[in-house]
Amino acid sequence: MTPADTMLADPVLFRPKTMRGLTVKNRIAVSPMSQYRAINAAPTDWHLVHLGKFAMGGAGIVFCEETSVSERSRKTYDCPGIYTDEQATAWRRVTDFIRQQGAAAAIQLGHAGRKVATRAPWDGFSPLGPADADVGRPPWSGLAPSPIPFKEGAMAPKEMDKDDIRYVIQLHVDAAKRSLDAGFDIVEIHGAHGYIVQQFLSPITNKRTDAYGGDLAGRMRFGLELIEAVRAAWPADRPLFFRGSCVDGRGGIWSLEDTIVLAKELKVRGVDVFDCSSGGIDGPLTLHVVPRVPGYHVPFARRIRAEVGIDTMAVGLITQAKQAESYLEAGDCDFVALAREMLWNPNWPIHAAQELGVANPHELLPPHYAWWLQKREETFAISKKESHG
Repeated sequence: MTPADTMLADPVLFRPKTMRGLTVKNRIAVSPMSQYRAINAAPTDWHLVHLGKFAMGGAGIVFCEETSVSERSRKTYDCPGIYTDEQATAWRRVTDFIRQQGAAAAIQLGHAGRKVATRAPWDGFSPLGPADADVGRPPWSGLAPSPIPFKEGAMAPKEMDKDDIRYVIQLHVDAAKRSLDAGFDIVEIHGAHGYIVQQFLSPITNKRTDAYGGDLAGRMRFGLELIEAVRAAWPADRPLFFRGSCVDGRGGIWSLEDTIVLAKELKVRGVDVFDCSSGGIDGPLTLHVVPRVPGYHVPFARRIRAEVGIDTMAVGLITQAKQAESYLEAGDCDFVALAREMLWNPNWPIHAAQELGVANPHELLPPHYAWWLQKREETFAISKKESHG
């Protein structure tokens, strides 16, 4: 590109986006990535460095990992939480740094329901057992819509009564309030990947015969009541996201059509962005409900955005700048979310900006980096000129 072309480049990927009272500087989000490095459910230096480098790299939104709303709802002993004031204070150190770099700090609130008391994913999320108890990590039972263990060897969860339902909703409300104190700009409710909201949504895990089970309206009731309560507790000028599994279950038992019905109800209740994912309720980790091709959740984001009129975010093998830009230009989604690509290259945003012809791409980085890198470019230019002189 010539300098004139560069000055005219205005890719959607790097346009600001306003949601309620929050404006983010671009459409690049770092998706939540569980690290299993918390101590007493509080973030550590690992989280500060892990998340801080994404903010320094130029992303508009940096999601902290899925964070539990209670001790009992954690997947593992090493998952973070935000159910105590001490945990909220620990998160504040991370969010302050993220925001100082010009990114929005986001938290994904989760309740694992029946999928609790496991080992780490590299141990297959296998249920804790006697050997773990011997080293001070005994298993515990979770809460769920129906008393169905998530896999062989796991403890059966307690079937939630109405008091349990009110209790879990209040846990999310309390976590949202602590998230505000912890400095987060965005709250996302985790309703995908087999977490408790999806456990109520799915007929595989919800066998209830009361008002919280049965048909689609009954199975949605818990999640919608939870969203209403969180929206009322979360400031009106801050956006609320919802992550959903757009399709799931063997044989398509949860369909995109079901998701569209859900998304319409979420929008009415004040959800600002539907974060599109898939799978998680049934089968092994290797069961792929959706073929893993580049941008494999984008078709879901496109249809939900078009039919519901809600902003969407797409994740899933989005690795290239022009690929990401094409989705945004076409109106398929409003945000692109990257996870493992950011682990590979935390400075992906600046490289994407350079490839798409954004003027002064180094300015996405902190000035302490940008100045030196600009001098580097000038040195390259001089060297090239002299070598041809």
